[in-house]
Amino acid sequence: MRPVSTVTGLPVVDLRDHPDALRRRLREVAHEVGFFYLTGHGVPAPLTRAVLEAARRLFALPQADKDAIAMVRSPHFRGYTRLGGELTGGQVDWREQIDIGPQRPPIGGAGQPDYMWLQGPNQWPAGLPELPGLVDSWDAALSRVARTLLRHWAAALGSPPDVFDAAFAETPATLIKIVRYPAGAPTSQGVGAHRDAGVLTLLLAEPGSQGLQVRGRHGGWVDVPAREGAFVVNIGELLELATGGYLRATEHRVNLREAADRISVPYFFNPRLDAQLPVLSLPPDLAARGGMRPDPSDPIFAVYGRNAWKSRLRAHPDVAEAHGYSVGS
Repeated sequence: MRPVSTVTGLPVVDLRDHPDALRRRLREVAHEVGFFYLTGHGVPAPLTRAVLEAARRLFALPQADKDAIAMVRSPHFRGYTRLGGELTGGQVDWREQIDIGPQRPPIGGAGQPDYMWLQGPNQWPAGLPELPGLVDSWDAALSRVARTLLRHWAAALGSPPDVFDAAFAETPATLIKIVRYPAGAPTSQGVGAHRDAGVLTLLLAEPGSQGLQVRGRHGGWVDVPAREGAFVVNIGELLELATGGYLRATEHRVNLREAADRISVPYFFNPRLDAQLPVLSLPPDLAARGGMRPDPSDPIFAVYGRNAWKSRLRAHPDVAEAHGYSVGS
């Protein structure tokens, strides 16, 4: 097999491969690159088309209808964000989006860690009544794929396949974003360079679209065009932490060089807000190839909710201010 570190594009992983071959491939790809295309995932093509079509209908709604569910109204960081309403690295991202999580009662408040405010109800656009049911179907389909990947990774790294299961029991804090990057943006920053705060991300991008870029192992950026029938998969900070740095959370961004609109739907598979992933004991040869990359200015917190809270406060300071949250909390 050609060494992953020598390729200029992303490798492809087929989930239908024999488990032994699949685990070898996942073990190397996620260490060397941290990003890959996933095929053979079993998510029905009609469901994928329905999600993308709903995204187009969502962003075609009148601006007043979208603003009626503005995220700033939600203490749970749910709802719609206008163009220029989110920050990465302190700089404005040029995209509009809706953030959707599991529909659950709120649990934040006195005596609870601040990050418990991340659980709560969604805000849904009145002009798109089919969206909640469609999101439920999408969540169920992608959750199965994500759980399958995590079990294969655990086995590939010498641990029981179910070692991560307990962290995702009952109330996993998944997050779905439906995003539009518009044509004619006044900046090249669709979303700035960052690493995902959770465990695992499955990205659906509109066929033919471009703009996503991944940081190469030796510097520079690698273009990641959308691939028909495939998800783009990347590792989050908590999976890097759980594997002692063997699996890598790779920096990525969206660069708005293209003239056409771009729709993407990232699915962030995360554990319970109060969960902490177990740190795996890797075989010596793998452990020797690991090693964390500490950044005092951007620490990784082992409890998922705390790590997610850090990211949400930075990205949406208007929401934090509206609900009295401290950026240092």
